[in-house]
Amino acid sequence: MRNKTKVGIGLIGYKFMGKAHSHAYRDLPFFFETGVVPELRAIAGRDEDGLKKAAEKMGWQSYETDWRQLLERDDIDIIDICTPNISHAEIAIAAAEAGKHLICEKPLAMSVKEAKSMLQAVKKAGVVHMICHNYRFAPAVQWAKQLIDQGRIGKINHIRAVYLQDWLVDPYSPYVWRLNKQLSGSGTHGDLAAHIIDLARFLVGEFQSVVGMMETFTKMRCSNDGMMKEVDVDDASVFLARFRNGAIGTFEATRVAGGNRNANRFEINGDKGSIRWDFENMNQLQLYLTDDPLGMQGFRTINCTESCHPYAAGYWPSGHIIGYEHTFINLAKELMDGISKGYSPSPNFEDGVNNQIVLESVEKSAQNGSWVNVS
Repeated sequence: MRNKTKVGIGLIGYKFMGKAHSHAYRDLPFFFETGVVPELRAIAGRDEDGLKKAAEKMGWQSYETDWRQLLERDDIDIIDICTPNISHAEIAIAAAEAGKHLICEKPLAMSVKEAKSMLQAVKKAGVVHMICHNYRFAPAVQWAKQLIDQGRIGKINHIRAVYLQDWLVDPYSPYVWRLNKQLSGSGTHGDLAAHIIDLARFLVGEFQSVVGMMETFTKMRCSNDGMMKEVDVDDASVFLARFRNGAIGTFEATRVAGGNRNANRFEINGDKGSIRWDFENMNQLQLYLTDDPLGMQGFRTINCTESCHPYAAGYWPSGHIIGYEHTFINLAKELMDGISKGYSPSPNFEDGVNNQIVLESVEKSAQNGSWVNVS
């Protein structure tokens, strides 16, 4: 590390996602060789007491109570946006204009229009950019991508994907910013469906058209100050999709599916086989091949911890599983490689725009009750 170029990280937001990103930057040099090494220079937020505690706990060198101060610092090379969705565009555009590389939490923006303005800004500035769809970077998902690209399951006909959580199943769960359309843009749809849309684009291909519906089951919730507030975003979204390559898909995202803590799952069916993945068993990929001999056909379970599996060689011996936090480390590796070599790894802001277009198309369909072309 002494002989490597260090890049300064400026993180905006320091709670759930900020913690995950901070851990990834700290652990990355332990597991992977990269051309540049991240250094935790500063975090930004509004609560100075909380900032100070977070900086000490997570290993940041300093903190700022105004994110704009990060853009003025010469020791900050990368801006990492982990704030509510409403501020993504403002921060990203300002950071790009200041010549900072960017990584942004999903969804990229509040709307397609905002997402396109962010993409235009990073392209004009010539900075490296990524969006944090960390589930792409589970070794099993990367292995699935390789098998699909090799033609092992043939022409893809179906994908069915769900992302199910249950933290809002209790109608007395408190009101939070994610339930406010002005701050979040959308509810479960942008929070969870964004992930399975990105996985579908990564593994199957681009969307052609969608038809969907969205529902809010609990219309009012109590905030921490004791006031009842209207929930103006969706609790669940469900949609059908056609892909440009002829495949069809079904998608469901909800935060009110009791018993599902973080059930991000997909099954992809081709004319030569099928692939299944469930994040709650994230190291395992299930594979079925039609050319297996009769009497031996069925799904086999692959433990994606062998050195031949993507990223796995950087961690432990075969069979020693990794976890949620390692998906962020793997993503951070790609970001550092991109900065070192001067390119924007996928998923980047272009993926963010395309994902946003699908999200918005489903919303339009839910409003008008008809199929919408994804243009």
